[in-house]
Amino acid sequence: MAEITLNALAHTYAENPTRPEDYAIREMTHVWEQGGAFALLGPSGCGKSTLLNIISGLLEPSNGEVLFDGKRVNELKPEERNIAQVFQFPVVYDTMTVFDNLAFPLRNIGVPKHKITSKVHEVAEILELSDQLQRKAKGLSADQKQKVSMGRGLVRDDVSAILFDEPLTVIDPQLKWKLRRKLKQIHEQFNITMVYVTHDQLEASTFADKIAVMYNGQIVQFGTPRELFENPAHTFVGYFIGSPGMNFFEAELTDKLTFGGHTIAINKEMLTRLKAMGTNKVTLGIRPEFVHVWDGKNDDAFPVSVDYVEDLGTYKILSFLFNGQVMKARLSEDQKVPSGQIYVSFPEQWTKVYVDDYLVDLNVHPTSSDKAIDNEQDKETDHAN
Repeated sequence: MAEITLNALAHTYAENPTRPEDYAIREMTHVWEQGGAFALLGPSGCGKSTLLNIISGLLEPSNGEVLFDGKRVNELKPEERNIAQVFQFPVVYDTMTVFDNLAFPLRNIGVPKHKITSKVHEVAEILELSDQLQRKAKGLSADQKQKVSMGRGLVRDDVSAILFDEPLTVIDPQLKWKLRRKLKQIHEQFNITMVYVTHDQLEASTFADKIAVMYNGQIVQFGTPRELFENPAHTFVGYFIGSPGMNFFEAELTDKLTFGGHTIAINKEMLTRLKAMGTNKVTLGIRPEFVHVWDGKNDDAFPVSVDYVEDLGTYKILSFLFNGQVMKARLSEDQKVPSGQIYVSFPEQWTKVYVDDYLVDLNVHPTSSDKAIDNEQDKETDHAN
């Protein structure tokens, strides 16, 4: 097991990078704690696989360091890092038996035969492959082959970490939930540092204790599934996490916050903070789950028009027009389905405030949100120079 530290890490495929957009990985410093189960979540093209390949040693970063337990490993080959990596598509030797596939990493490092047999049977039992050990790998199903790929990472006691690069891509949807649970059980049993790359928020939430959300080559938030849902630190997190994602709308700041002539409730401390930041445009966000839909007129609510309703069985998603903008609210199973003009309100504690896409949070030091924004802008300026 190892603590993996990315120190001022950045990577580009361009020969002469001049803009932030030229970097597949923009400069970041991040720590994967020893023994943790982490997910790296983001859309295709955001840099997830590039970052994973840098950690494993398949790719050398343009700038910065990769540290295992404080030791720089930039120059070490993948096999010297004691990293196991499971890819999207199963990597197995079809002409070998399942036993020989699992034993292969141990034979390569000279483990005694009796220990190999013991370890292979232990891992095969965990992965429910015991009855397949004498079968040729070419006769296995896709999910069984992926189990073998995972097992090859688990047989080694000296492995520093296991990296999973969207390992359930080829797995039948009905079997995915079972393998996700199996991975979680394996982590709890072996306490190995695991990093799981995926674009699927359900996979990330099921597997990981903490999730790093990646966007445009940056980790924009690192936290528990609940933290990402309830307190998105970046507008992309609000958009990407949740189904449907967060409602966003632009508000004007004067002596109050307004949207289309409507005053949005916000506490005085937040107003003071926003004025000190010198901006007159802010983005407000609220999740559909927290929008309050009223049965009748309410002085504290806004009049809106129902657009349409999606019935998803145990709940419904109401789409409505607020000042010409489509927003969504989640209705419980037994809640009356409204029509025509209705009234909605946005509870203050669940209405998030963003400037330049970053959360303005009153629970942190008064200037930290400002600094987060300034630092991001400074980094982009530095890269451009």
